[in-house]
Amino acid sequence: MNIKQSIKQNKLEPLFTQAIFGIEKESQRILSDGTITSTNHPACFGNRNFHPYIQTDFAETQMEIVTPPLDKVEKVMNWLAAIHDVSLRTMPDDEYLLPTSSPLFMPHEDDIQVAKLDNEADVAYREYLVDVYGKRKQMVSGIHYNFEFQPKFVHALYDNEQADVSFKDFQSKLYLKLAHNFFRYQWILTYLLGASIEAKPEFFKNEERPDDIPAGLIRSIRSSKYGYVNNDDVKVSFESMEAYVDTIEKMVAEDKLIEEKEFYSTVRFRGGKNAREILKNGISYLEFRLLDLNPFAEFGIAEEDMRFIHQFLMYLIWIDEDATEAELEIGKEMNFATSFENPLEHSSYELEGKAILNGVSDMLKQLNLSDDIVQEKLKAFDNPELTLAGQLALIYNQGNYIEWTIKTAISNKEAALERPYALRGFESMELSTQILIYDAIQKGLHIEVLDTEDQFLSLKYKDHLEYVKNGNMTSLDTYISSLVMANKVVTKKILAKNGFIVPDSMEYHNAEEAFRDYGLFNNKRFVVKPKSTNYGLGISIFKEGASEENYRKAIEIAFEEDSAVLVEDFVPGTEYRFFVAGNETKAVLLRIPANVVGDGTHTIEALVNMKNEDPLRGKNHRTPLTLIELGKIEQLALAEQGYVMTDVPSEGTTVYLRDNSNISTGGDSIDMTEEMHETYKEIAVGIAKAMGATFSGVDMMIPDYTKPATEAEPGYGVIEANFNPAMMMHIYPHEGKGQRLTLDVLDLLFPEMAVKGDQS
Repeated sequence: MNIKQSIKQNKLEPLFTQAIFGIEKESQRILSDGTITSTNHPACFGNRNFHPYIQTDFAETQMEIVTPPLDKVEKVMNWLAAIHDVSLRTMPDDEYLLPTSSPLFMPHEDDIQVAKLDNEADVAYREYLVDVYGKRKQMVSGIHYNFEFQPKFVHALYDNEQADVSFKDFQSKLYLKLAHNFFRYQWILTYLLGASIEAKPEFFKNEERPDDIPAGLIRSIRSSKYGYVNNDDVKVSFESMEAYVDTIEKMVAEDKLIEEKEFYSTVRFRGGKNAREILKNGISYLEFRLLDLNPFAEFGIAEEDMRFIHQFLMYLIWIDEDATEAELEIGKEMNFATSFENPLEHSSYELEGKAILNGVSDMLKQLNLSDDIVQEKLKAFDNPELTLAGQLALIYNQGNYIEWTIKTAISNKEAALERPYALRGFESMELSTQILIYDAIQKGLHIEVLDTEDQFLSLKYKDHLEYVKNGNMTSLDTYISSLVMANKVVTKKILAKNGFIVPDSMEYHNAEEAFRDYGLFNNKRFVVKPKSTNYGLGISIFKEGASEENYRKAIEIAFEEDSAVLVEDFVPGTEYRFFVAGNETKAVLLRIPANVVGDGTHTIEALVNMKNEDPLRGKNHRTPLTLIELGKIEQLALAEQGYVMTDVPSEGTTVYLRDNSNISTGGDSIDMTEEMHETYKEIAVGIAKAMGATFSGVDMMIPDYTKPATEAEPGYGVIEANFNPAMMMHIYPHEGKGQRLTLDVLDLLFPEMAVKGDQS
């Protein structure tokens, strides 16, 4: 089939440029001196029998990070960032991920611990590898690049070719062509992206550097004949799927391979549990196993390299050529030769390399795509120091390779810890959802982000599937319970019927009606609030009564948020937020209204700007705290205290910008979970049950949290109950101990998983 012609004639260019990608990245866990740690795989990651994202490869210290299959390179990079954040924050404080493929210091064979897996067959397989290949070869880490053409593209090709074979066979032939040409030209990737430059004696089984390895640095020990290759007597044919299945099964039958997965090929067919199953089902995708870790890329592979490899793979089926078995052997030998070259010398196959990359460039131009990345790679053929191995060699020759590598490992971990509340890769989502994704990754739930903007996830453990919106909106709560809590009038009526203390209130549906009743409130403490909004929007509180002008302003502000407004009695005391999950109050928070403290020098406006520089403050629920604004409500609150924004408060004077204490309007948060009397926690649970809610944020005014609530002296008043209560303010409070509520959500959703338990 002439794929290039078919793409052009049938306008398949948009489908041709799409694909599905996945990355598997291995890294050794090291200490700050560069030596490989001796600790076990962290138990906090959950059981490796089912964990989809964080595994161990050969050794107990060799962490493997696995992304799900994704349809965009940028999505893969987002997942790599997120899984690295989880991995690095969960690992012991003194451990880091080695950014290079080759260990800086190879442990003694007796000190290399084979991965301690539950499955005895997996352990036995690793022990077999030790006997055949030794432990040292297995300690070199790398990248596996999983690749699948967009299925719609393959179907369109098949339909337009009118092939006389089944779709399954057509697809397998397409991937066979890709594999053939990859074997022939894989040396180009080794030249550009090889990065395991040392071939020290201790890397080899007999601790002697083989005589055929040139002196000095090389491009890639991992891609060489001493890397991931089988013994010379292992011969597997790639001429056809039938030949592949027959020869690999023969190798196993003759005990040259203990099982099929021992076949160390730089390309692996995927589509079944074994070769014969792939023959039956067809090749679904290819796994490319050639790549070293890129030590200059924080997550082991750079986004531009992922894109370049995609373009390279596209070109391998764009061209008419389909490499023969003999040409595959030529490509294999060229790759081995390239791996042994000095990193700062030109490629022996420079002309062919440039010709191929110029071909990739021409293809991209015909597809109306940028060839900027390819042009950068072309420069590396004229300047070997631009290759990964060349860049590493320059550092090595300066005598600070070990120091640089350790510093890079430490820097990568510091980047993961810089904003511990956020999850890189998912920072566009609201913070509670980011934290829930973090915990779900850590514990090993399968995650699918269904809608980023709407904060919609699916979570799966074995056959148990749950959907979650905004971090804690789940199937455990009914739709009617959220509607009840959204309506403050209905909430109060239900709570009053159930014997809970709620303030009296008046409801208004137009401003003029509310204006006429000013006389009912002018000499008392009261609150003006929208009927059905959350996050403290549109709320004004008057603790000493209000002038008619300010009362009218408060009514107008509330009507900007809703079509109905409540004016209710102010309940004395201090406001606390109770987070209820199931049958327990899991967290209690004291929320202090948005405020600044005078220094006798700066204006209120300047003090607000200074406080907003705190990195914990941001917008749109992406940070634990919210920026303080200076809008109409804030100016009204200042006026009630006799201030304007340009006033300079005296040193030590606290000036409040809001009367309501919501974190979402700039307030501060103080954890009070342990200090709060248990009777109030029990009342909060009762309120949530009255609402029919599993998850609820209950706001109560309490004059003295140390005194128990009794029938004679209740000691509280309920302000409201909230569906989808914000969790981040409890998890990362301004002061006090954080409460990891996202784990409670997962624990209630997946009780069979024992999320909060200690898993090995």
